[in-house]
Amino acid sequence: MNELTKLRKAHNLSQKELADKLGLSQPMIAMMEAGERRGGDATKLKVAKFFGKTVDEIFFTKSNHLK
Repeated sequence: MNELTKLRKAHNLSQKELADKLGLSQPMIAMMEAGERRGGDATKLKVAKFFGKTVDEIFFTKSNHLK
């Protein structure tokens, strides 16, 4: 489970709820969580700001590099 999934679940949000709050599509959130897409810089910044984290903390954690 990647950091984005952990954060979303910790905030008791469905993929659809998170997508709506960020102005993204649910499939985009699903693909980011599955590691199929990373999202552009603006998307990463939106996600990081929403969760009060840095882009590095969410998208460049050690577990993300082990894939």
